[in-house]
Amino acid sequence: MNNFDYARATDITEAVKLKAATPEAKFIAGGTNLIDLMKYHVEQPRRLIDISRLPLNAVEETGTGGVRIGALVPNSTLAYHPVIERRYPLLASAILAGASAQLRNMASTGGNLLQRTRCAYFYDVSTPCNKRRPGDGCSAIEGLNRNHAILGSSASCIATHPSDMCVALAALEATVHVTGGQGERSIAFADFHRLPGDRPDLDNTLRADEIITAIELPAQGFAANYSYLKIRDRLSYAFALVSVAAALELENGRIREARLALGGVAHKPWRSEAAEAALRGQTPERASLERAADILLHDARPHRHNAFKLPLARRAIVRTLTQAADGTPQIQSIKSIR
Repeated sequence: MNNFDYARATDITEAVKLKAATPEAKFIAGGTNLIDLMKYHVEQPRRLIDISRLPLNAVEETGTGGVRIGALVPNSTLAYHPVIERRYPLLASAILAGASAQLRNMASTGGNLLQRTRCAYFYDVSTPCNKRRPGDGCSAIEGLNRNHAILGSSASCIATHPSDMCVALAALEATVHVTGGQGERSIAFADFHRLPGDRPDLDNTLRADEIITAIELPAQGFAANYSYLKIRDRLSYAFALVSVAAALELENGRIREARLALGGVAHKPWRSEAAEAALRGQTPERASLERAADILLHDARPHRHNAFKLPLARRAIVRTLTQAADGTPQIQSIKSIR
């Protein structure tokens, strides 16, 4: 691990100023991802800015009927918060599908959004990786790419985003609130994470001096008909090969509104407005669900070792939508698929 300076921010304004003064600095709260990256010499910040004592740890209902979640709320606190469990159980379920209880106790909500890929080549500084250093090349494209992207990848990078929580936030159409030198702004969740293109080193659309302050959920939480299904090699403490967040609003036996997001298959949580539109007005029969899955996966481009993800994702989408429609969500404490 390289030498670095340490500073503790006492408020958001100071945090922004400290970051602006040292662009190579990194904010640290729980540190569950950043410390690993520093140990592997993937990240070598000149300064760590401790934000763990900023007043960003509240979960509050908003005047518009939604919920505002402070960026420093621990994942475990958020998953078991009564408002989240009651109104946004899809989010609670996705959080409980990720990591371990110990990591969820430390990991912050804002930090979860900033997780970097778990691609083995990204972590191995002896191999070329465009995400570490643009222009070096992508070792995964011709290497072992079983866990890699089948959607939205580029000639520069086929890494996947690792978060479970973010897949649910994408389906719920959350908003990310940030503060920087130019003031406050809000970013639609769909616009927060980037596809790799020719700059896979840029994971998101944050500016260099910005800090996440909160995540806001809209009033609609799809609490009656939802499910989060995670397919992985091990029954626990493993990243998704494919995950699916499904949320439906049913009316008179038909789908009035649909949300569908995939994890483990792209550089960001993957949604398709066309797939969701295809579900609206339909009865939740298998043929309708399969048609939506085919639309969602239409542009998939598997690589040598991960072609299995395509039929796996198709089956997972249909199963998760069926669970949501039946009101029988996957229970994360039960590892077998319902």
